[in-house]
Amino acid sequence: MRIPEFITAKEAAEMIENGSTLSTIGMTMISASESILKAIEQRFLTTGEPNNLTLFHTCGQSDRVKGLAHLAHEGLLFRLIGGHWGLCPPLMKLISENAVEAFNLPQGQMANMFHSMALREPGKISKIGLGTFIDPRIEGGKMNQRTRDGGHEVVDIVRIDDEEYIRYREVPIDTLIIRGTCADEMGNISTEEEPMLLEVLPAVMAAKRFGGKVICQVKRIVKKGSISPKMVTVPGVLVDAVVLCDNPYEDHRQTSSWYYDPSYSGQGWAPEGGQNLVPFSIRKAIGRRASMLLKAGSIINVGTGIPNDVFGSILAEENVSDQITITVESGIYGGVPAGGIDFGISRNAAALIPHDRQFEYYNGSGIDFTFMGAGEMDAEGNVNATRMGPVASGAGGFIDITSTAKNVVFCSTFTGKGLQTEFGDGGLKIVQEGSIRKMVKKVQQISYNGKLAAQRGQNMYFVTERAVFRLTENGPELIEIAKGIDLERDVLSQMDFKPLIASDLGETPVNIYGEEPFGLAGIIERNSR
Repeated sequence: MRIPEFITAKEAAEMIENGSTLSTIGMTMISASESILKAIEQRFLTTGEPNNLTLFHTCGQSDRVKGLAHLAHEGLLFRLIGGHWGLCPPLMKLISENAVEAFNLPQGQMANMFHSMALREPGKISKIGLGTFIDPRIEGGKMNQRTRDGGHEVVDIVRIDDEEYIRYREVPIDTLIIRGTCADEMGNISTEEEPMLLEVLPAVMAAKRFGGKVICQVKRIVKKGSISPKMVTVPGVLVDAVVLCDNPYEDHRQTSSWYYDPSYSGQGWAPEGGQNLVPFSIRKAIGRRASMLLKAGSIINVGTGIPNDVFGSILAEENVSDQITITVESGIYGGVPAGGIDFGISRNAAALIPHDRQFEYYNGSGIDFTFMGAGEMDAEGNVNATRMGPVASGAGGFIDITSTAKNVVFCSTFTGKGLQTEFGDGGLKIVQEGSIRKMVKKVQQISYNGKLAAQRGQNMYFVTERAVFRLTENGPELIEIAKGIDLERDVLSQMDFKPLIASDLGETPVNIYGEEPFGLAGIIERNSR
């Protein structure tokens, strides 16, 4: 039987050839193969090799300083084809300085590209991305001038049965880096202590289709036969090399913030009493107002930013967690999601499914509600969440999820950079206005197409601390403002376009502004009648 080599991280780095295509699997720092990535960086800094790599990665894999940040060197990388860079400032810097070609594609489409590539299909065919910056008639996913000048294309438009689709072209993989918990003596890989299942096996199959090498970093090596066959994520015959991490506490952490917590990977159940509750803030006020749209039995998705950071806490303290199922794009169902640099995992989750399979649900059936962060909205209801000035964070799962969700709720402050507010029984007071306007004439990048959303009858809301908008066929309509807010001074004069204004303009309930629960259970009950 074919058995992989057991090698060091340094030897793994030496397997990567100049000008080749490297693919890595992980999300934030979950399943990031830190030992190998550090070794690649060290080899490049010492010898100048490997160089001119194409890096294909579905998710952002960093905590701002680790993970893919180790590869963020001019010359090491030639081209990025990635899903998200928001937690990797060094890669965003390379992109903004035109030091690397950079293509951004929807995370879910990329995860399922592995299936298409493994099956020798002529690309991943999908309607996801039409009308957004992914569409080749708009930007083609190109994130800087160097990419626009380079002439390379990763998407095109095809017609099938007189309907338009985007074709996501295959990206042949030369080397794939994955991570597991254990490898047995035959190279069989288990992932039981990883808090996500991700798309490890489909990526392996895609790499094998192209004759690529598969390298796996593990925490432990165990005796042959000691891993149950059902616990094997990747059979050893599909693995070329195994790297035993020599410093797991630093380089094989479950996530950035902690080494190992069994309640995030299903080996244990943590007490829930009063933990993970978020103190009141402007972000929590926005999350609370957004949560008032929920109905009993809703299955929801929470994206990075305000939603992921506050929604689990809000549902828990309002005692409605049993009425609402939170999902995260990584494949999480239930529990209390972690936030910030640990996005994508959940304490006491009810179920964990593979990342690529989660997007089959999001892209197919469509989630009941998605709550997403946002940067800008314009007069047509287009939303930008992927580029702010020269900084290109990328889409992540944003485009996949918002394209098909039944209800899309964007959560954002009304202005940015410097906004200061006070909340109380008298409502909301703007102490200092933000210097960045978010209601603009034209968004910098179309991450969400308002006209197409209205045409497909999607319910879209844009919730801020002082105003709530609803998308109509004629653009955004202002339907509610906070008590204490002056319509002209605090809303309309802070916008670069004039919205429709509801004839029955509502007022935000002030009871969402305190530390105590605000009665979400009753609101959900009324919405469900």
